[in-house]
Amino acid sequence: MKLLFILDPLEQLQAYKDTSVAMMRAAQARGHEVYACEQDSLVTGFGPEAAKVSAVATRLRLTRNDDDWVRRGASARRRLREFDAVLMRKDPPFDMGYVTSTWVLEAAERDGACVINSPRAVRDHNEKFALAEFGRFAAPTLVSRAMADVHAFIDRQRDTVVKPLDGMGGTGVFRVRRDDPNRYAIVESVSGCGAKAIMAQRFIPEIVMGDKRVLLIGGKPADYVLARMARPGEARANLAAGGKGVAQKLSRRDREIAESVGPALAARGLLLVGLDVIGEYITEINVTSPTCFREIQDQTGFDVAGMFLDAVEQRIKAGKRKAK
Repeated sequence: MKLLFILDPLEQLQAYKDTSVAMMRAAQARGHEVYACEQDSLVTGFGPEAAKVSAVATRLRLTRNDDDWVRRGASARRRLREFDAVLMRKDPPFDMGYVTSTWVLEAAERDGACVINSPRAVRDHNEKFALAEFGRFAAPTLVSRAMADVHAFIDRQRDTVVKPLDGMGGTGVFRVRRDDPNRYAIVESVSGCGAKAIMAQRFIPEIVMGDKRVLLIGGKPADYVLARMARPGEARANLAAGGKGVAQKLSRRDREIAESVGPALAARGLLLVGLDVIGEYITEINVTSPTCFREIQDQTGFDVAGMFLDAVEQRIKAGKRKAK
């Protein structure tokens, strides 16, 4: 099979921990051809015929050396439907460039391409706000652009976390207590003085036990989670913010959450989802480019990338049967 990965520039990927690299290595190990392109090379046109979506795709050969992990082959503009699957792995922020890519990839689907995750589902599931659909698993949460509403929520909850709706990796996330002398400045900063809606959630003390990444693949949870532990003096546990990842077996509560929300998300074309779970609650539903494969694999030996490739291959085969 031929697989095209839409990625950030290859030189920016850190192979020792990058999930996309783990995916590509697993695909190559199974004999699949691996290609990569960047978001900026996606092109489509309009007219009396169906849109033909293409990109400049580069053939890759992956090595096992994390310091020298890739060899680039020939590059050529190719129609996305020529690939058995197109995997959108561009990192956020989910800006207009990203939104435009989902439009183009949706046109590619109409042209016959198999795109993972579904571009429409990615666009429709803001990684913060998607939690609203599964409120029974959410801690008290508010979304508003009105700073007065946010401050009233902080007063009621006493200890909160505020964050932008379009961030990643812990960027712009603050813990705000009711008596914090900087609370007004923080809310002004995160909301742009009320210019954009932000999310406020009740602080969950169980974060000392880790902010767990629960991976859903084809609607089913992987057997292990990655509990991200905040470094001393830091409220954020994100790996990008200096957190340490500790792999753990999926708990009973983790499984209950995963088995409740997983099938609904998978049915919408979200083949890979990363739930952020603290204590008893989901805090985010990540659908753009979920990570943590490599950390779980290295610490437990559980083949997360293999589980994912199984799901990708099944999706491809199902799509081909449907097309006949």
